[in-house]
Amino acid sequence: MSRDENRMLVYAGSDRTLGSYYFYDRNTGDFEKLADLSPWLKEEEMAPMRFITYTSRDGLTIHGYLTLPVGVEPKNLPVVVHPHGGPWARDAWGFSPEVQFLANRGYAVLEMNFRGSTGYGKSFWVAGFRQWGRNMQNDITDGVSWLIKEGIADAERVGIYGASYGGYAVLAGLAFTPEIYACGVDFVGPSNLFTLLETLPPYWELGRQMMYEQVGDPEKDKDLLRSVSPVFHADKIRAPLFVAQGANDPRVKKAESDQIVEALRKRNIDVEYMIKDNEGHGFANEENRFDFYRAMETFLSRHLGKPTK
Repeated sequence: MSRDENRMLVYAGSDRTLGSYYFYDRNTGDFEKLADLSPWLKEEEMAPMRFITYTSRDGLTIHGYLTLPVGVEPKNLPVVVHPHGGPWARDAWGFSPEVQFLANRGYAVLEMNFRGSTGYGKSFWVAGFRQWGRNMQNDITDGVSWLIKEGIADAERVGIYGASYGGYAVLAGLAFTPEIYACGVDFVGPSNLFTLLETLPPYWELGRQMMYEQVGDPEKDKDLLRSVSPVFHADKIRAPLFVAQGANDPRVKKAESDQIVEALRKRNIDVEYMIKDNEGHGFANEENRFDFYRAMETFLSRHLGKPTK
């Protein structure tokens, strides 16, 4: 809004549209649409994002969102489980290009705010401390069990895709619950919590002790960190994996992906590896994003298939 708070830009959007911008003048009452964002995306063709809850195995209420493909009976669907990054962040209701992309290709998409996510109070956040690969992962697994129990998911066609911490959750899911997932897509996810903590970038130095409290101390919690680092349990991974990594990632170094890819290829596990030399923590260049999503679409189609409309 303007400095005198009389004129303002107003945004309105939803789960099925990127929304519109309006101009509002409080003095005159003028209210005028300025622009629609991506108006070529037809709202009626987008998939609604539904709010859901389920109960974890130790009694916590887990909140999340379920997006179902348009025009498909919500029964025995291929599913992409999509845990968020952070992990001290949260998924929220609204338009997600990634989720719409997956739903458009025929997949149900499950997002959940596992313990440690923000927005649910301090106790819920703290409940995620030192729980990487443990109760945080159980919350994700319990969401899959809920989907199967509801009859929405085809238990034989459940994949998992995530970035950053979500990528870690992909690797942890394939390593610690290999019977659940038919495939995984790990985008800039850490595989070894020792090397992740060793390579914290300089601008995170003031938060190092906080990271030790939230994730684990490399000296005091060696057994814990080893037990929840997927690279040390690569022998349990049997599902096909697609890994994408920026070569210049300052947060999750390329070595995190190199380690898990090398460990799996030694065992002849089907693993695809996409490295982009001009990227960091995520892909910012449009041509690289196109490459990634095309490759992910092909990978998921090969291993999960699609429902018939």
